[in-house]
Amino acid sequence: MHEEAKHTITAIPEPPAPEENSEFAALDVAARAFVDAAGGLRVALRDDLVVRAAPIARRLARRYRDRGEPLEDLEQVALVGLLKAVDGYDPERGSFGGYLLSTVSGELKRHFRDRGWNVRVPRRVQELVAQVSHASARLTADLSRRPTVAELAEELGVSADEVAEALASASAYRPVSLNAPLPGEDNGELVDSLGMADRGMGGVEDRLTVAELLCRLPARERQLLALRFYGNQTQTEIAAAMGMSQMHASRLLTQALAWLRDALLSEDPVQWRAGRGAPDPDRLAVRTRIVQGAVLVELGGELDRDAVDQLRRALGTAIRLGPAPQLRVDLRAVPFVDAAAIAAILAAGESARRAGMRLSLVGARPYVAQALATAGLWPFLAGGAAADGDVPAAGGGAPGNRAGSTRRAGREVAVGQEPPTNHQAVGSTAHTALPPATGV
Repeated sequence: MHEEAKHTITAIPEPPAPEENSEFAALDVAARAFVDAAGGLRVALRDDLVVRAAPIARRLARRYRDRGEPLEDLEQVALVGLLKAVDGYDPERGSFGGYLLSTVSGELKRHFRDRGWNVRVPRRVQELVAQVSHASARLTADLSRRPTVAELAEELGVSADEVAEALASASAYRPVSLNAPLPGEDNGELVDSLGMADRGMGGVEDRLTVAELLCRLPARERQLLALRFYGNQTQTEIAAAMGMSQMHASRLLTQALAWLRDALLSEDPVQWRAGRGAPDPDRLAVRTRIVQGAVLVELGGELDRDAVDQLRRALGTAIRLGPAPQLRVDLRAVPFVDAAAIAAILAAGESARRAGMRLSLVGARPYVAQALATAGLWPFLAGGAAADGDVPAAGGGAPGNRAGSTRRAGREVAVGQEPPTNHQAVGSTAHTALPPATGV
């Protein structure tokens, strides 16, 4: 038990009975005269009685010094008890000296009980703390050791839980200051040993949730996020590493982060949605028709690995619609093409050749045309937008041009010549929205 609390919680002993001496005899005479007086004389006798009894009250206050309370405060409390004793004295109940001692001592005890505790605890616990302190002193002397909680409970006739509560509450009388020096250290204080709130604890749940959600993303999106947030790469570097445009990498990152944000805020499990809306196995818009003996396939949407299966099916269906001299693929509404889609187009070109058809890629935007040309598909590129009845020539255009060409809006792109450079616009940049896809 705390040493200071041990002193302060000990019950205040009753003062000894006053000796029959001249001081107390004089107080009794003055008290009786005050009680019997009336009018202005009563006020004067009251003041005289207070002055005579004040030294006794101060002596009682000094008995309780060095117990955690300033002596000046104790003397003030004792004088308050003196005034209560003077005003409440009844000669028929005994001498004034005995009544004075009991009243002042009670006032001092009440002060320690109500004002001495820095942390307020119930009165029942305060009294039990004093009883535990006395019982602990007795048992320590009898057993030559500190008593256990069970032994204290048996001695006091209370439960072990109540004794434990009293022992824990004893430290509430005078809590240790946070600026108290640490034992064994010269400059350290108690406040230096207290822990602080870990700011990272609040994000543990979020990090675990994000780790679980990342496992639900496709491999491409996981790689994008890893390169961006773990590899600290820019979107341009990510696009170069993954074989796509910077715009497409930015779009995929935005979609993945938006999905992660929605999944974190949702209470129900959220499935991955590529782009907006519900997942659609036919996300690529496809329209296939026969125009002047050529099979025309109009595509709309991004040609990436998510749409490559649908692209293969669409081109395979168009080849089976033959025999026709030409398989014409309209790329006006295709903003992006990746390596998987290019491989599918190469395979479709080989299948069309074996079926006796010639592949022609028309209306490609500059970036798409550049990607196709770099991949080796430049012999199949043709300029101009695809319209009904507008089928470019193949293998022989204007006289003297062996490779053939297609004219559209003042542009001429040779088919079968060297691939265009980065600064050359290949194909028409005009594009319009396609109607809903219709399979053939």
